[in-house]
Amino acid sequence: MSVLAANCPSCGAPVEFKSGATIVLICPYCRSAIARTDRGINDLGKVAEIARSQSPLRLGLRGEYLGHSFELTGRAQLKHQLGGFWDEWYATFSNGWVGWLAEAQGRFYMTFFKPLPDGASLPGFGEIQPGQMLTNIVAGDTLVVQEKGVATALAAEGEIPYRLVPGGQSPYADLAGKGGVFATLDFGASPAWLFLGRQVTLADIGLADASPVEKDVRRVEAAAMACPNCGGPLDLIVPDRAERVACPNCDSLLDVSKGNLVYFRALQPPPSPPGFALEVGAEGTLNGSRFKITGAIVRSVTIEGETYYWHEYLLYNPAIGYRWLIHSDNHWSFAEPVNAADISDGGFYGRGSTVFFSGRKFKLFQDAVATVRYVAGEFYWRVEQGESVRAVDFISPPEMLSMEQSTDEINWSLAHYVALGEIEKAFGITNLEKPWGVAPNQPFTGSFYYTYGAIPLLLLIVVAIFLLPFTGLTRTALSQDILLPPQVNQSQPQAAFSQPFELKANRNVRITASAPVSNAWADLEIDLINEQSQEVESVNIPIEYYYGADSDGQWTEGGRSGDAPLSSLPGGKYTLRVEGTWQEWQKPMPISVKVEQNVNRSVNFICAFLTLAIVPFFALVRKISFESARWRESMFGSVTESED
Repeated sequence: MSVLAANCPSCGAPVEFKSGATIVLICPYCRSAIARTDRGINDLGKVAEIARSQSPLRLGLRGEYLGHSFELTGRAQLKHQLGGFWDEWYATFSNGWVGWLAEAQGRFYMTFFKPLPDGASLPGFGEIQPGQMLTNIVAGDTLVVQEKGVATALAAEGEIPYRLVPGGQSPYADLAGKGGVFATLDFGASPAWLFLGRQVTLADIGLADASPVEKDVRRVEAAAMACPNCGGPLDLIVPDRAERVACPNCDSLLDVSKGNLVYFRALQPPPSPPGFALEVGAEGTLNGSRFKITGAIVRSVTIEGETYYWHEYLLYNPAIGYRWLIHSDNHWSFAEPVNAADISDGGFYGRGSTVFFSGRKFKLFQDAVATVRYVAGEFYWRVEQGESVRAVDFISPPEMLSMEQSTDEINWSLAHYVALGEIEKAFGITNLEKPWGVAPNQPFTGSFYYTYGAIPLLLLIVVAIFLLPFTGLTRTALSQDILLPPQVNQSQPQAAFSQPFELKANRNVRITASAPVSNAWADLEIDLINEQSQEVESVNIPIEYYYGADSDGQWTEGGRSGDAPLSSLPGGKYTLRVEGTWQEWQKPMPISVKVEQNVNRSVNFICAFLTLAIVPFFALVRKISFESARWRESMFGSVTESED
């Protein structure tokens, strides 16, 4: 590695440009930004001191990415236009690569300069919009614009591979692609520069064991640890990240500027006391990580003239960054950011709209303007009372996928429903108020009963089908026409016998009789006679059939046949004795009789089925009621919730 030695043009101290790619070197003695040119070195001005944080990264740290080792040789600290800052670490690779490792809110992105494809055209900075799809700058990938803004060079240290000017501003746009792809367009150059890479973890870059080595985070001076409006004491939780602080003593919103507290404006009290269930500064373990609550917000949406309020808690973990805990109607959800490009989104949000994420379909639940009504604690951006964003929620219980869109930024987050008991356990508290209603992403806990309750029903059907070949099919033992002679008088029945037939043992029996009655009746008494034992089983089969026409049209009543069941009988030879009376008794009555065995009447099956269906049926009714209660709270409540 070639080394260029020189003296700082500001203080005269010796400095060394260790990398040939280094354009600017920050003098470690006077913090001057020294630029290397073909004519020598120039002093670009002094940069601010790096705001120390709990970052696990530091200059000189060595790691590995894609099989190549690298060293962190420079660091630029850039300020966001809405407040807060992020770090960009200059990674010098052993194979000559020059990479940038961006660190923002506990997330890391490794990117490399990539020339734009021939013929690729980019929209100008003024034309590019959050949510816009760019398809012609990376082959095979569609990139989604997540954010646009103006970065200000705040501080730096080490070696920087571009001309960093203290206080210089550069427009940029951050893009996301599927599978963690990340890109930045730097509009400070013309044409814009593209830096392409992906989101990584410390383990991905060989720094899984990296941890903060210095605890001297930026702190507000002791004299400034009082509210400039009321003089009340303040204790910042994350002083190196805080941009806005709400004074709990006088309800003043304070701006954190260069380590000092500056009065910004008075907070207007909400319509009712905030009543935060959790205190700022409380610590709890959620999703396997320890978090501290740094701030709390009251937000609201107004739908059809009615305003709905909820609370959001800002959580912080130095190794993970920021997360959110959402509290609405005493329901709780834990939210974390997700990659916008991993969401299949048609861009139109209306009744019945859906998006897909991680193989799941999420249904549109709400689309409204969310407004900040009140704040407490400290925040990493310059939060303002009254600031609004478009908030769109999609649900697939127990998860809710939410998009928040402002003029220059679009963010997606995934919120997972958390039971009340888990919140109490996480923060070591008790007696939190019980939830009411049904939350948008609250899971239905009774699915066990209709899911597993259906198993016995399926087994019953399988057993019935399986037993069918063993019990046999319906068998006709007798089918015969019998003629009953005319009755002697209206009350004297006539009788006739059938031919003998054989019945098998342990088989049920059905006797069917039919007669050609027309607007008339016939009443048949049928005896089943065992020829060996002379035992008799008797059944009555009434037959009547009427028809006609009236003002309502044609009508019929009854039928020309009837049947009667018998339980299993001993096997052997049998005869039917058919005795009958009929309306037109002067005429003979032709009768058709049939005797069948193994008749499947399904009574036992139906009774068993209905008995086993009681639990899943009522569970399903409860599920429908539960979903109806959920969707009554939605702007799109008429959407069919049960569709999948």
